[in-house]
Amino acid sequence: MMRTRPLKVALLGCGVVGSEVARIMTTHADDLAARIGAPVELAGVAVRRPSKVREGIDPALITTDATALVERGDIDVVIEVIGGIEPARTLITTAFANGAGVVSANKALLAEDGSALHAAAEKHGRDLYYEAAVAGAIPLVRPLRESLAGDKVNRVLGIVNGTTNFILDKMDTSGAGYSEALDEATALGYAEADPTADVEGFDAAAKAAILAGIAFHTRVRIGEVHREGITEVTAADIASARRMGCTVKLLAICERAADGRSVTARVHPAMIPLSHPLASVREAYNAVFVEAEAAGQLMFYGPGAGGSPTASAVLGDLVAVCRNIIGATTGPGESAYTRLPVSPMGDVVTRYHISLDVADKPGVLAQVATVFAEQGVSIDTVRQQSRYSGGGDEGATEQGGGRRAGGDGEASLVVVTHRAHDAALSGTVEALRKLDTVRGVASIMRVEGE
Repeated sequence: MMRTRPLKVALLGCGVVGSEVARIMTTHADDLAARIGAPVELAGVAVRRPSKVREGIDPALITTDATALVERGDIDVVIEVIGGIEPARTLITTAFANGAGVVSANKALLAEDGSALHAAAEKHGRDLYYEAAVAGAIPLVRPLRESLAGDKVNRVLGIVNGTTNFILDKMDTSGAGYSEALDEATALGYAEADPTADVEGFDAAAKAAILAGIAFHTRVRIGEVHREGITEVTAADIASARRMGCTVKLLAICERAADGRSVTARVHPAMIPLSHPLASVREAYNAVFVEAEAAGQLMFYGPGAGGSPTASAVLGDLVAVCRNIIGATTGPGESAYTRLPVSPMGDVVTRYHISLDVADKPGVLAQVATVFAEQGVSIDTVRQQSRYSGGGDEGATEQGGGRRAGGDGEASLVVVTHRAHDAALSGTVEALRKLDTVRGVASIMRVEGE
């Protein structure tokens, strides 16, 4: 039977995502009511600029007093899409205290203070849902914390930022440089006027913290996630990846240690083989590869940002929270029983692709190889290309032998390592910098997904 009293919803924020949430709630009201078992009513919309025209929203619902809206006492669900730490955190905890469940898309807040929010929700017997905080429309949070709740997840590897994926894809397919690709992303609306959160990896790091916490049933904060952005990725890096049969992606990687006693979470650009499913993820799309003990390998793919995709995830959570209210129950809360420590980046086992500018003379390869041996790092392949100052021929060889000039030329030396601890690999790079014959470390990039 349909419950006649509507469930009242407060919407905090009415930008790209919030306005789409309001539109869907209005145009799909009958379908939502049928799925929930009760009508849902938009009871108020908190905004910063009340004078802005918002098509399809009753002006009488608009308010600038978000606190008064969540304190009303008759609100059943609060949808928070304003972002940031404050006032979002205070508004969410106030909503719990006043009897409302919460649906949030706030990845930064959840990555920073998710445990405290879960504790507040549990204290007041309310729901906290946040599917939209990680990968837009892609169902990922719920499969991890519900569908795979009986399994053991060992690794989560994914592309979780559409802006950076678009930029790297354009660099790969068109040969554009980083700045040129960023300009195109901005013109198409994929990048913000200030793209720092995306291109420096902050957005992906917040998502990695959330994913690691859910996947490994432990608490991971954004400050524990190793983070590197894509601003240093060059066209030469893309070309080197292509020669290796790889492409470059900004990856969020969350792993359980082999002994099960710790976890790691990291975000950085990496070369991945073209044969890996993530290599085919193009433009602004997202994809996450999950490796579980019983389920095996699973891949989740789709649009990871934008008004409509994110609103889809928000409305899915709204339906779940409303159903729980009608059933006088709550959904799954935080599962952090393992309390596993988060290991530093140095403990991660990975491979390096290192590009060096070296003097083009006899003995250089031997010196470089000695440094690797002293650090306990094994070399997989070496490629050397000579660049003569006099403009002569160039030569290149694989597996260690470079063509050498008798003059004052330079050579580009590319080394790909076998797997080793990141601490040993980074130590090797620092030792290489000290060699007189090494004139510069042109680039360093990890190799993943093999």
